[in-house]
Amino acid sequence: MTDASQTLPPPPTPPLRAAIVPVTPLQQNCSIVWCTATMKAAVVDPGGDLPRIHDAIAKTGVTVEKILLTHGHIDHAGGARALSDSLGVPVEGPQEEDRFWLARLDEDGQAYGIPAQVLEPTRWLSEGDTVTIGGLTLDVYETPGHTRGHVIFHHAPSKFALVGDVLFQGSIGRSDMAGGDHDTLIRSIVEKLWPLGNETAFIPGHGQPSTFGHERQSNAFVADRVLGLG
Repeated sequence: MTDASQTLPPPPTPPLRAAIVPVTPLQQNCSIVWCTATMKAAVVDPGGDLPRIHDAIAKTGVTVEKILLTHGHIDHAGGARALSDSLGVPVEGPQEEDRFWLARLDEDGQAYGIPAQVLEPTRWLSEGDTVTIGGLTLDVYETPGHTRGHVIFHHAPSKFALVGDVLFQGSIGRSDMAGGDHDTLIRSIVEKLWPLGNETAFIPGHGQPSTFGHERQSNAFVADRVLGLG
């Protein structure tokens, strides 16, 4: 009798993979996202703890070709300039409205005990732009509310998104800091995130990954029943 498991083809390799590297005292989800066909990668939101990020890069065996930022807060962008310099790669994002935050990273770093340098990205991003990681193309959406210049990244074929501090598992981003606005944040979630599909999995800026569908069912702030959408 033949063991059926020996005759089955191996499962296909997904085009995109991601690893989460918690950094800074705020436990921000820095992510390494890579194209499995080329092993080219982007580091998303390197807030700090660069030795930890470098170690994760080495363990995944990828070649980092850029840094992506969802927004300019210290725990997301504090290490971006130093990492960019050490790897010799460009920084893309966020939207230019977050220039205010990137220009004060050194000041905020002192306040939070996070080494940081001010940053001018290689490329500001806007609604409708795309970013590439190896052979992958991710769509950029402007999602203000947490900050004015916040963006998210979406890879439609993988049903995957990186949403920064817009949405969390069971919660949403704060809107009480400079440039934040609660109503704008809710509109960003409903008008930009939900249309990407309930099955879309996302990595938030803090906490555990989830799916948009799960949050529409259970999130205390933006579930359909809470917003009167269901």
